[in-house]
Amino acid sequence: MSEHSHTFFGLSHAPFSKEVPDSDLWLPPSKQSLVQEVLDTLQERHSVLLVGEPGVGKTCVLRALRQRLPKERFRLTYCHNATLGRRDFYRQLCLALGLSPKATAAAVFYSVTGHVQELASARVHPVFLLDEAHLLHSDVLAHLHILLNYEWDSRALLSLVLVGLPELEDRLSLSTHKSLLSRLHSRLRLEPVTADDSADYLRHRLQLAGCDRELFPLDAIALLHEASQGAHRELDRLAALCLREAARRKRKLVERDLARSVLDRQVSSA
Repeated sequence: MSEHSHTFFGLSHAPFSKEVPDSDLWLPPSKQSLVQEVLDTLQERHSVLLVGEPGVGKTCVLRALRQRLPKERFRLTYCHNATLGRRDFYRQLCLALGLSPKATAAAVFYSVTGHVQELASARVHPVFLLDEAHLLHSDVLAHLHILLNYEWDSRALLSLVLVGLPELEDRLSLSTHKSLLSRLHSRLRLEPVTADDSADYLRHRLQLAGCDRELFPLDAIALLHEASQGAHRELDRLAALCLREAARRKRKLVERDLARSVLDRQVSSA
């Protein structure tokens, strides 16, 4: 969104940028309850599978989880490079944990498991959050259940949170990965938001940017919601384009005809 658009609407910053603090994230009630369910699962020292289509809010849920997870009792480690082989995957975990990665796959695995046991002795529960998990190599997926196995599988010293596209469910249903699937106690799916959710979301983001009035009438929001298919990442993009076009035309509202022209232009340029 251009500086001219900021000035025209009296905004302090781009309202639909991804650069929003965790404390200012907006979640509809459905996703707030989902965050609570993940928290409850981790409080019980279990593991989680979380899937959803692109743009439906997986990252927002994870950021809300990061903010709410008690730091004095949990150690959250985030890994987003899922395209590594098994040795390099564990080397990545070592680096994320502040450990020195070893040369062999066995050595790096034991470095990680040893660290998990040390945290348990300090009454801290580690949580490994694996983003884009649908991209994990099969040999990594096939080995993760071993990472959860401590003292003859009698103690829950580690929780995994596997996050990815719905195809991750299909991969985990294969017999090769059933040992891992059986250890994922909560299996959750993020659904697209409703039109009312989209209206609240746009209003919230504009208020954060200093806007105290409605810029998007409900019929325009309905159009944008339908075009974005309930995915707020796409809604952000379309709403920013609409504000830019409204500023260019010197219109104080993003009305349905303007939103329609922006959407038509997107289709014609695709």
